[in-house]
Amino acid sequence: MNNKITKSKFTPAVTPLAAPNAASIFRCMFEVFGKVQGVFFRKHTNKKAQQLGLVGWCMNTHEGTVKGVMEGTLENIIEMKDWLQHKGSPRSVIQKAVFSPHEPLVIPSFEKFSIRR
Repeated sequence: MNNKITKSKFTPAVTPLAAPNAASIFRCMFEVFGKVQGVFFRKHTNKKAQQLGLVGWCMNTHEGTVKGVMEGTLENIIEMKDWLQHKGSPRSVIQKAVFSPHEPLVIPSFEKFSIRR
């Protein structure tokens, strides 16, 4: 009888969902209402998003709003949501901002934040 103890060669598999950063990126869509066109709102939104390290886009709509998508850490998305609701560009007058629920992502869909025309 062999009483020799051997090490197990079994190593548990790591699935993508178990990766430590798998849920650290989120997506949120937004639309901002009020005086947000003709007041450099998209330019300031782009600048703020880049400062926060967010990726995505924003654009004017035919309805006079600005809508877009932002992706990044939950902390930075929350800060951007506050900025979109309460600050905006210096000449803007924000009536309201509407946001989609935060959607977890494995990887971002965009390389940078941009203004769509």
